[in-house]
Amino acid sequence: MFDTQVLLTGALVFLARICDVSIGTIRTIVTVQGRTAIAFVLAIFEITIWVTVAGTVINQIKDQPLLVVFYAFGYATGNVLGIHVERKLAFGTTILRVITRTAGEKMAAHLREKGQPVTIFNGEGMQGPVHELYIACRRRDLKWILPEVQKIDPKLFYVIEQARDMSKVLKPVYTPVGGWRSVGKRK
Repeated sequence: MFDTQVLLTGALVFLARICDVSIGTIRTIVTVQGRTAIAFVLAIFEITIWVTVAGTVINQIKDQPLLVVFYAFGYATGNVLGIHVERKLAFGTTILRVITRTAGEKMAAHLREKGQPVTIFNGEGMQGPVHELYIACRRRDLKWILPEVQKIDPKLFYVIEQARDMSKVLKPVYTPVGGWRSVGKRK
């Protein structure tokens, strides 16, 4: 029913589109974060792949219209994969604002013990006094900071904002080993 050559070309188009769209998604995110050098390098790879794939499909579309389906599915899959990859890489910095009624001082002390800088403010909430913790951190550090503060006060309220430009980000002394680096640390 289908020509093997068309299916092979379609599979290559699909995989190439996943690559270039994933790269493009990551490039867009790092561009918004102001990381121009990374965005520049990613753009070179992205456009090189795109021109090659688009040229292949355009040249063969009249004889092999099925390639458009591979192209479209590769594009859609690349978007999803790019978002997942960027979340895993967790580039950039964020501002974590934690609002708690009861445990502000305890949270701040706990995070400071682990080397995470924290600024604490006194405020007034709907039901009385609150503490707001202002934490500027790397996005990847949210993976350990949020569970730590939620253990101390499960009823806390938090907001995460993207920080585009900062004068400096102090890296915490404590960063739990995760991902592939934790393989040797498991008991």
